[in-house]
Amino acid sequence: MASARIAVILNRCCCGCCAALRPRYKRLVDNIFPADPQDGLVKSNMDKLTFFAMKSPEKLDRIGDYLAQRLSRDVSRQKHGFVVIAMEALDSLLVTCHAQSLNLFVESFLKMVQKLLEYNDPELQCLATASFIKFSNIEEDTPSYHRRYDFFVSKFSSLCHNNHENVETRMKLRLAGLQGLQGLVRKTVSDDLQVNLWDRTHMDKIVPSLLFNMHEYGSELSQTESPKDDEHPVVVAENVFRDLVCRASYGNINAVLKPVLTHLDNHNLWVPNQFAVKCFKIIMYSVQAQYGYAVVQLLMTHLDDNSKKDAKIKASIVNVLSETVLIAAGGSIGPSVLDVFNTLLRHLQLSVNATIDSEEQKNDENRFQDAIINTIGEFANNLPDYQKIEIMMFIMSKMPMPSEYENSSKTVLLQTMLMKTLLKVATKYKTVLINNAFPQSFLEPLLRMSLNQDAGIRRIVQKIIHTLLDRHDNLRKLETVRIPNDIAALDLTVEKPPRQDIMFMKKNGSLFYWHIYENIQMPSNHVYNLEVLYCTMALLCIETGGDEVLMELINLALGIQQMGIKSDLPMTHKCAVQALVAAFLNLISQLTAIPALCQHILQIIEVRKKEAPHYLPEIAFNRQNTAKTMEDEVWGVDEKSYPSSDTTSERCMFSQELLCEALRNSGHDTSRLVTPFIAKPSGLDSTDLSKSGSDIHSISFELDSRSSTPASTRRPSPEEVTFESLKKVLETDPRTKEEEEKQQRKIYESFKSGAFEDIVARSEAKSQEFQEKLDEILDMIAEPPESPGGTPRKPHVEEQAVPIYEMQFPELFVY
Repeated sequence: MASARIAVILNRCCCGCCAALRPRYKRLVDNIFPADPQDGLVKSNMDKLTFFAMKSPEKLDRIGDYLAQRLSRDVSRQKHGFVVIAMEALDSLLVTCHAQSLNLFVESFLKMVQKLLEYNDPELQCLATASFIKFSNIEEDTPSYHRRYDFFVSKFSSLCHNNHENVETRMKLRLAGLQGLQGLVRKTVSDDLQVNLWDRTHMDKIVPSLLFNMHEYGSELSQTESPKDDEHPVVVAENVFRDLVCRASYGNINAVLKPVLTHLDNHNLWVPNQFAVKCFKIIMYSVQAQYGYAVVQLLMTHLDDNSKKDAKIKASIVNVLSETVLIAAGGSIGPSVLDVFNTLLRHLQLSVNATIDSEEQKNDENRFQDAIINTIGEFANNLPDYQKIEIMMFIMSKMPMPSEYENSSKTVLLQTMLMKTLLKVATKYKTVLINNAFPQSFLEPLLRMSLNQDAGIRRIVQKIIHTLLDRHDNLRKLETVRIPNDIAALDLTVEKPPRQDIMFMKKNGSLFYWHIYENIQMPSNHVYNLEVLYCTMALLCIETGGDEVLMELINLALGIQQMGIKSDLPMTHKCAVQALVAAFLNLISQLTAIPALCQHILQIIEVRKKEAPHYLPEIAFNRQNTAKTMEDEVWGVDEKSYPSSDTTSERCMFSQELLCEALRNSGHDTSRLVTPFIAKPSGLDSTDLSKSGSDIHSISFELDSRSSTPASTRRPSPEEVTFESLKKVLETDPRTKEEEEKQQRKIYESFKSGAFEDIVARSEAKSQEFQEKLDEILDMIAEPPESPGGTPRKPHVEEQAVPIYEMQFPELFVY
């Protein structure tokens, strides 16, 4: 045994001393190194080594191990020339050999790269990074289950933050770190069997390293002449960031986004938010389209997490969200649409209810609110029209109605913000059919908001109606109340309304007319309130101006004229109301081009110019005598232009009779103009009319008669019915009419303010009187008088009524 051990030791010693006895792969490796490292790699011997490795792939792992030993020795001896030669040889073998045993060689290669990266020498670190990049471009035939890259993630990330005192060296090392991360992403992300690079510990190092370089050199790059330099750190960082986001799946996208948000929070990069916007634009344009909504949801969650932060930060986050949803809305983001609006509206409400301590904080909150409104509007702009209507209905559902909430300053502010948001969405909607733009569940609450006590809110509501009504860009031409000599100067676009719009106005026109009438009576109206109401009437005339709508609008204008005479409004209000009527009737007359109608209206306007110029827009809507802004302005007029009392004669008023005659002679149906305007809509509940100033005029009492029963027949009156008799019936004495109105007012007040017991007592007394009369009539019928011949007269038996379902109704009654 002893002799055998001695033989082994002698054999090892001889092999170590005699090169000819060493293994061939070692001799081939030694031959690639020159005597002087400056001579570089011996190419001919390198070819021999490569040929040997390809011929004997089982020796590849030994070659790699031996090269690693030599490299470690040369590094420790600081022979950097030989280190460069060893790495060049390793790179050549990696690129050339594709054997199944390459995995073992790679392990040796990675050990050498790690050794160089650990060595604190910039040249060797850059050399190791370059070798690693070459390795990352190689597609291996067989996966490796045990290979780990934790060290490389940490080392390349630290190189990205290198702070070397030499600027050139610092940039070179940061660029090496970025390129290393790029190779790492390329090598590992697409292979599920490799290390999980999406792990939080890895992403928390990689993503901040990329963002740090993007922000550090971002301003510098924008000032250079060649921003597309592929060797610049910010360009490389952006490319790596895009590549990382592009490769992310649904389960991994949050692993990239959360470090981004954390980095922006920790480094206070939300204010200003140019860099944050840039980052999320890169994310949205790089992420797979079907995952775009995940980015939006994460941003909304982050906004919720920062709900108690400064308003500047929240406004910046909302601005970033705005840029994000604009890109996401290009594709479908599914049910998260309403979630986006719900979150933004909730933050808008929180902002309105926030306690404000200083003027600066108030300005910040205002900017935050504007950011939310703009974000909602821009997002809605990229949605289809049917979703815009749904969004408007959704916003209206969040509106605190005046009848349900106290009219506090917070409530008014919230209503104002929501109405501004609704207006922003409405401006993005392109109306085709008015029926689609005003669904019933949206129209009724919108019109109820038009009766808000706040004048600013009423103005916004009318602007929303303008935006949805205006299909031919006539809005700007009608914003000013004026009486042009020739309507052609306004260049209005007028087309025949479609049948759907005509049917819509038949059903809902009374709602518009009543709310306009009630709005004009508001004592808190500003100048701009009457201007927007005039614009609403003008747009209704132009966009839905069928014959019936035209008659209803003229009747409305005459009703407004009458209301302006009898109301208790201030003199300035009354004059503005009359000026509004004059401008509107002038518009209608020139649009219809009926000579007699135009002649009458121009005649009244001329009379007003001479006798009552305060009834014309030039004075009633004059703003030249005030320096206040539009929002603060009540009436920017010179009160010297108004009389002390309204003593204007009937000569200055438009005649209902002459208007009817002019329209009738031109072939229009003026039956609607015969009766005065009744300010009562057909589609509202009685509770909606409780606060109306015109509901007294709408009270009517109708006695039950036999003619109201379909089954009974009416006996003809012996009095002859002639045209003169009907004319006398229609003609009513003004004094009698006033007495009737006073009586109706008295009855109305008695029911409104009287005690319940008194009302019951009066009702019982009337019921008792009615019952007595009824008993008397029944007794007379039960005992008929005798006939002249002495025999009792038989009671009259009416013919059996025809059942309702068998009655033939006129065609006009069938809808």
